[in-house]
Amino acid sequence: MKKFLLPLLICPACLPEEQELDCVIESEQEDDILDGTLACTGCGATYPIRRGLAFLDPAQTVDGIPQNRYESPAVVSSYLWSHFGDLLGDENASDAYLRWAALMQPCQGPCLDIGGAVGRFAFEMAAKCGPTIGLDNSVSFIRTARQLMKNRGLVFDLAVEGKISRRVSLALPSNWPTQNLEFVVADALALPFKSHTFSAVASLNLVDKVPLPKKQLEEGNRVAKLKDAQFLVSDPFSWSVDVAREEDWLGGSEKGPLAGRGHENVEALLNGGKNSLQPAWKTRDKGQIWWKIRTHENHYELIRSCFVKAAR
Repeated sequence: MKKFLLPLLICPACLPEEQELDCVIESEQEDDILDGTLACTGCGATYPIRRGLAFLDPAQTVDGIPQNRYESPAVVSSYLWSHFGDLLGDENASDAYLRWAALMQPCQGPCLDIGGAVGRFAFEMAAKCGPTIGLDNSVSFIRTARQLMKNRGLVFDLAVEGKISRRVSLALPSNWPTQNLEFVVADALALPFKSHTFSAVASLNLVDKVPLPKKQLEEGNRVAKLKDAQFLVSDPFSWSVDVAREEDWLGGSEKGPLAGRGHENVEALLNGGKNSLQPAWKTRDKGQIWWKIRTHENHYELIRSCFVKAAR
């Protein structure tokens, strides 16, 4: 974990109170903490740093990778293709991450990519913002993103068909900066960062994947600066009771305070009014971006993600 994160961090278990974390460094390399412990000055909770990876989600440990689909090598490979297929020269690749990044204005302040998976949006934003942090609760995603950041490339297996795969080599463009970039394991519903920290915040394809969608937006809003800030929310709004109760959805229902379409309700929450995010945001752009997930050479999933770009 790079040292530039230290002054930004708080204990996620203590929220809404904001308790700072003390860091004990066991080993380091230049500006990177390889092994150590972050300890809460309030509740005493500890968060390990192992091999450069900071575990800032109270539910995660270094003892083992959780057993869910986002941790499997096949899913990591699919997301690497989804994020970086264009860098592999694949004619079927999507330009979604380039289009999402183009919606954001350059800024000198910090940028946070919430639920950023294997990191493409964070890599893009590091070239146009100040310190940039990618965050996900998938250990495999964050470990892969850090490996790509540290080595400026990686080799992985891409499924062809059945048990047939091929090895591909992914290299970052030489003009992509990584010195101001970091990735951490954390929970989108309890962000381990001080309030009013980030000049740019993004939540891409995440709102419908968390048990409390409004809480996820509230956390993004909390850590965004009170002014001179931008917030990008983009989602397919594929609501499921396997993830969140219907009464907690931000759309997709014909009754309740958030009946109707998800993208319209997200825009209303951003723009102010009763039970909305405060201080209010103003919509700067909205629309749809198509993106892809690749399962194997003959199977792709095409997804339309509706976005709202707002500023205050």
